[in-house]
Amino acid sequence: MKKYYFLLLLLSLSTLGMLRAQKIDNLIELKRQSQNRLFHQLGKAINTPAFESEGYWSWGSSVVKGDDGKYHMFVSRFPKSLPFHPGWMVASEIVHAVSDVPQGPYRFSEVALPARGAQYWDGRSTHNPRILKYNHKYYLIYMGSTHPFTDPTYEQLTLDSPWCTVARSNKRIGLAVADSPYGPWKRLDEPILKTKPNTFFSFLTSNPSPIVQEDGSVLMIFKGRKYLDNEKYSNMALGIAYAPSIEGPYTVLNDEQPIFQVDGQGEAEDPFLWKDKEEYHVIFKDHVAKYTGERGGGVMAHSRDGINWTVDKDPKAYSKTVEWEDGTIARQGQLERPFILFEDGKPTFIFFATMDGLGEFENGTRSWNMVIPLK
Repeated sequence: MKKYYFLLLLLSLSTLGMLRAQKIDNLIELKRQSQNRLFHQLGKAINTPAFESEGYWSWGSSVVKGDDGKYHMFVSRFPKSLPFHPGWMVASEIVHAVSDVPQGPYRFSEVALPARGAQYWDGRSTHNPRILKYNHKYYLIYMGSTHPFTDPTYEQLTLDSPWCTVARSNKRIGLAVADSPYGPWKRLDEPILKTKPNTFFSFLTSNPSPIVQEDGSVLMIFKGRKYLDNEKYSNMALGIAYAPSIEGPYTVLNDEQPIFQVDGQGEAEDPFLWKDKEEYHVIFKDHVAKYTGERGGGVMAHSRDGINWTVDKDPKAYSKTVEWEDGTIARQGQLERPFILFEDGKPTFIFFATMDGLGEFENGTRSWNMVIPLK
């Protein structure tokens, strides 16, 4: 009987080994054969977290090279005394971390945008940072929110709780300015992109991804939701806004219609926008697996004018299954908020917010910011 169980164990281990090998071969082969310019160039993810904060959930990041020659990361974090989702809506803060090299690890420096009181539009939460450097100044474009309640406990904070309901509806996009990445940061008392009745962004604006163009103007992709008659709010949609300068004013283009939506191209979020000599490009999270066949995988699209977009002929830009530098391949619980670092006009690294625990956010026990070199 013991011999039988021993053989059964060997067979199980052998089967698992073959499945794992097949999984590895499939991912590597997919990357090798891919015609997608990003997916094909993904290197092996660096095992050491680019940023992680003890006692905190950490999420999306954005990086810029400073005048001091160092690399400066702006990243969201919020206490693990709250559930990950929706803890970020009510208690996130944007912090500044520094590294001598682009891939990190980044060392915590200070809190850049802390809580500043419920009376401010961003008084209780700052999130989704995008750092821009232009004309010797530093600009943080981010999502902020507020609520009038006392701080919730872990058990009180649920998706149906008053904290989440109010904080979600108060999400707006704003701006902070500084002469140094170390601050101090001057925060505007009004959002730069508010909601507007009878539009796809009547409920909230969030997830900003801006670029500064040659003439100093800004083009920014953002996420919006609208109020519905019979439901609380709509599915996610992506829109495009323009401003003659970073400080605004911002105008939503395309006749205030979305450029990606659930009834058209498919529900999407977490956009990252960039521009080269040819055209505009964006990668975003394939929220419903419409393009890549992978829920949460990455999609790439291109545009000549920033309004009319064509999905790449080989759309898969990244996968939640990651090849690590130590030779392992693992499927991440979450892989979101992509950010590509460009140096001398060339993409060098892509950063992601990631989490363990397959499935939904409540299965995660740890989150960090990871980085993948681009070959």
